Amino acid sequence: MAVQRMDNVLIVVEDLDAVIAFFTEIGLELEGRFPLNGTWAERVIGLRDVRQEVAMLRVPGGHGRVELAQFERPRAVRPEPYEAPSNTLGIRRVMFAVDDIEDTVRRLRAQGAELVDEIVRFEDVYLLGYVRGPENIVVGLAEELNSPAGDGEQ
Repeated sequence: MAVQRMDNVLIVVEDLDAVIAFFTEIGLELEGRFPLNGTWAERVIGLRDVRQEVAMLRVPGGHGRVELAQFERPRAVRPEPYEAPSNTLGIRRVMFAVDDIEDTVRRLRAQGAELVDEIVRFEDVYLLGYVRGPENIVVGLAEELNSPAGDGEQ
């Protein structure tokens, strides 16, 4: 038996509107936004008396999705430390290929996002950078390079 595809990644958030705006600025498309409650959901996620709102965003032309969930109850639990470093156990980031990393970072900065460190060249293959957005969500950005150039760093 083989995996057919990766359907989505879930991110629990406190400010659904801000995180939707962040991901749509990257280029994802809002597929839907809706309440997701009921005993079937509670039995799947292992919580009771759940009230949540969910937004599903999709990668244009692709199969990947990001699911966002904002819990009214029970309230979301904040991880410690809040700004976890890159070597913290667990999922640290999700990465997207973009056409123009400089433009994407500029647009995200206008919304309050910050570059984690700097944009760097990985060999002659990619320009890479991590951006910290709302609620400390870290997103990797990768711009594929079409021609060899540079000395290995930007």
